[in-house]
Formats: sequence, C-alpha cells, structure tokens
Amino acid sequence: MPSAKLSEEKYLPRFIDATIRRKLGYAGAVEIRGPKWCGKTQSALQIAASSLMMQDPDKRNDYRLLAETKPSLLLRGSAPRLIDEWQEAPQLWDAVRFAVDGESQPGRFMLTGSSTPTTPPSHSGAGRIVSVDMAPMALAESRDSTCEVSLAALFDGAVDPVGYSSCDIELMSHLICRGGWPRAVTTLSPEDSLEMAYDYVTTIAEQDISRVDGVSRNPQYARLIMREYARLTSSQATQSTVIKDLKARDIDLSKETVNGYLAALRRLYVIQELSAWAPSLHAKSRIAKTPTRHFTCPSIAAAALGASPHSLLMDTSTMGLLFESLCVRDLRVYAQALGGEVLHYHDEAGREADAVVQLRDGRYALFEMKLGASFVEEGAESLKRLASTIDTAVMGAPAFCAVIIPGGFAARREDGVLVLPITCLTA
Repeated sequence: MPSAKLSEEKYLPRFIDATIRRKLGYAGAVEIRGPKWCGKTQSALQIAASSLMMQDPDKRNDYRLLAETKPSLLLRGSAPRLIDEWQEAPQLWDAVRFAVDGESQPGRFMLTGSSTPTTPPSHSGAGRIVSVDMAPMALAESRDSTCEVSLAALFDGAVDPVGYSSCDIELMSHLICRGGWPRAVTTLSPEDSLEMAYDYVTTIAEQDISRVDGVSRNPQYARLIMREYARLTSSQATQSTVIKDLKARDIDLSKETVNGYLAALRRLYVIQELSAWAPSLHAKSRIAKTPTRHFTCPSIAAAALGASPHSLLMDTSTMGLLFESLCVRDLRVYAQALGGEVLHYHDEAGREADAVVQLRDGRYALFEMKLGASFVEEGAESLKRLASTIDTAVMGAPAFCAVIIPGGFAARREDGVLVLPITCLTA
C-alpha cells in the first residue's frame, strides 16, 4: 500500500466508511464523489487492497497514455482496487464498467473524484458502479461533538435526549471558519487551522474553476461570484439575485457568464444546494420550490466573505446563516449514514423548517436552527405551526421536532419540541 495511507491511530473514521463497505458488498464498483480535500482518498485507502493514484506527478503521463491505449493494465491489482481522481482519464470509467461486466464478483473497484469529467464516459455505469457523496467532516467526525445524542435513537423514539456541550458562540464561530477539512481538523495550531478554507477558495478561483471543463475563467470574477453566493447562504434567493447583487457593485456580468461559473462550482462539488420538501398538507398552500443555497462546507462561505471568527461574532446575522449551513452539513452526514436525505420547507403562509430529515421508510423530522437559546421559543413555535398543518393520515406525524443550538443542554420541552446542541449530535 502507498505511504500516503494514514495509520489507524492517526485516521479519524468517517460515517461514510461503513456505507462504502456495505456497497462494496453488492456492487462491482463504488464511486466516491465530493469536494477536493474532504478526505475521499484517505477513506478509500483504509479499505483498498491496491491503488492507482492518477495525480502521481512521476507517473501521470504514463497513466494517461495507458488509459488511452490499454486501460485494462491500470485495473490490475488486488481488490478492492482504488483508482484515485479517475476523471483525469475518463476512459477508466468505461474500463471499470467493462471489467465489472466481465466478472460478477462484487467489491472490485473504488473510484474517487473531486469533479465531474470534461468528457463524460460513454456509459453511465448504471447497475455496475454505484455512487456515494462525501462531505467535509461533521462535528461528530472531527471530535467536536460529545456524540451523546443519536439521530438514529431519536427516530427510534428516544424522546428525552440527555447531553451537554460547553460549546459557546465564540467556539462555534471558530468551528464555522475552520470547517470540516481533515487537515484543518488535525492541525495543532488554531490559527493555522483557519487558513485551509482560504487556501481552498484561492485554489478554486485561480485553478480548478478553469480546469474543471477547460473553459478559461477570470479568478477575480470567480471570487466575486463565490462572495455573492456566500451572502445568500441558507436563503432561497434565485441565481438572478447573484447577478443583481453583482450589478449593484458595478460588476456587469451576463446571466450566461454567471450561470457558467455557478455550474462549474457545482461540478467541483463546491456548491451543494438543499432541495424543497413537499409534504401532504390539510390546506393547500404554495410551496417554495427554490433550493436553499449552501456551500458544501460553511467555511467556504466564511472564507469567500473574508470572515474570521472575530468578525462573525461582530455580525451575528451572518453568523446565524453560516451556523444553519454548518448544521445542514452535519445533518446530511448523519442522515446519509441512516439511508436518509435532508430537505427544506417554506410556503407562502410563512410556515417553514430549515431542514427536514426524511428516511427511506417514510419517517421524517423537522428542524430549525437558532444561534442563541433566546430564539428557541421562536423556532419551536415555527415547527409546531408547520407540524399542525401536515396531513398525518397520509404521511404520519413527524418522528420529532427539534431546535438545534450551538451548545448547552439537550432537552425535551413541555410542548414536546426537542432542543439539541449540534455539538452533542451524532448519527
């Protein structure tokens, strides 16, 4: 195995590890997708029996030549074989698909990718290659959560959560700006850990946004667009709002240009929007279908805005939006471990839920995120108002409603709404 693999003592386990192993048990190949630096390669190396590192500078050209001429040679190795950054040679996708077709044995390959390839494969891989999405670390993975409150247990009826976290708003501002990047998490210096997100934004703006599809893009415009998108974090603003905000700052870019930059950010897994939930309600109400805007990690938004933990503390409005985005990131990680998904809800009557976790068996839970305990009552009332309109004869009552806060005690209110510190939560 390559020396890049971390030892068991240094590796921080991820929830997605179990998902990858499970899928390798029935699928011929598993693709692990996600933003660069989120830990895809290390998670795969913990499982792989052999590996092919496509970005190895000493062998990159040779690997590309073989991918063009005889890709089967690159697939030789003990299973499961990791092909890291396969999009460097998209032919490998079709080669893996063909190899899986030739043998019905599961668990043969893992493919990692931090962008979608410029030239798509000839075949989708359906039925042969399954995909899983990986995010930067949730707080339970980075050991910033006490892990006393389990999302799975809450769904199974543990209605009286017990837990306490000493996290205050100052520590939360640091966790937002640091993000869930493994190298930032393991860096000993708190100051140095904040640099990772800034380095990430620089790399995306100056290199990757043009490399992702071969279209030359202006780094300055990339930064401006990410900054304006960051201002819309946790909102349902349309993409045209980005264009209007740029024009208000005397940056006149066409709709096609801005949409091209945003599309490139999606292909790099930098942007990960939250789709709308469509429940069955007693009364008809127009549901807002526009997705909620999020980066894959709130630290990207903070860095794009030029924010620091201190400046966020001086701007609690912005910090509240980024705190919501952090909670969405974590809920996505935990829900994925349970086979669920995270959505949002907002309708014309003003009923809303910042997040809805829905499991495959139909159970669901409603969440509001509040930066301070003084806003818990507001969040609880919002959740109860929405829950009262849901047609439970069609889809059942919510498994629970919860207001998520930075720290403090986990508790069940007299009205049944849970108060959950995000720094106590786990899958």
